[in-house]
Amino acid sequence: MRIAAAITRFAPSPTGFLHLGHAYAALFAAEEARRSGGRFLVRIEDIDLGRSRPEFEDAIWDDLGWLGLAWERPVRRQSEHLASYDAVLERLRALGVLYPCFCTRAEIRAEIDRMASAPQGPDGPLYPGICRHLDPAETADRLAAGDAHAWRIDVAKAAAQAGPLHWLDREKGTQIARPELLGDADLARKDAPASYHIAVVADDAAQGITLVTRGEDLFGSTHLHRLLQALLGFPVPAWHHHRLICDRSGKRLAKRDQATSLRALRADGWTPEKVWAHLGVARTVF
Repeated sequence: MRIAAAITRFAPSPTGFLHLGHAYAALFAAEEARRSGGRFLVRIEDIDLGRSRPEFEDAIWDDLGWLGLAWERPVRRQSEHLASYDAVLERLRALGVLYPCFCTRAEIRAEIDRMASAPQGPDGPLYPGICRHLDPAETADRLAAGDAHAWRIDVAKAAAQAGPLHWLDREKGTQIARPELLGDADLARKDAPASYHIAVVADDAAQGITLVTRGEDLFGSTHLHRLLQALLGFPVPAWHHHRLICDRSGKRLAKRDQATSLRALRADGWTPEKVWAHLGVARTVF
């Protein structure tokens, strides 16, 4: 299946230098837009204000230009839209599907360790619901006292409100939405005014994205994103979860693992053509 005039995006975080996995994701999104006569956007996901750096953003533009990509301007930066994420969170609170969670990571881990069989998600144990049923008076007192807290989605309550949902993955076909896979995910914290889940759903709606292309490691997140779109009345795009680029040991490339950057490969004599060939991408005019 192909979507006519697809609007796609590549959305890197300026928290490190791009690597070959990023190159593949950018080229994939750009090619999907080009092939359909659509539009290719770049978005800077700099909501992690503590780790984002201007020098990394500058390197993103340099690397994408070197690869031969062109994109529309102006570019959307998440750090410029914090108020819009606050508004989305307020809408969800008004629906009664969020609750404040005062747990520390240590408390969550201790509770999981005490459980005979902790619920598991795609990335490990899920939040065990410690604060889901706190006494309303205690919740109010702790909020009034300014206790640090996250805002979590009551996924069972939210799914009951939204009803049955589905979404289209172009590789795997129509999927029944199962947002419970991620449990009561946190959507905002003191150190992160909006989670990836909130920001990406709001941004895709604001930018009119019709085809979300991203790595298959985010397949599980799409179940929750479909639920958020339904609750918020946002348009529903199609998705294409593409393959991941891995190192020689079979482990996917990641900044946190110090994956070799495009800048380092360029300094080592790599050309754009070598990158395309290494990734199995045919050279096209973007």
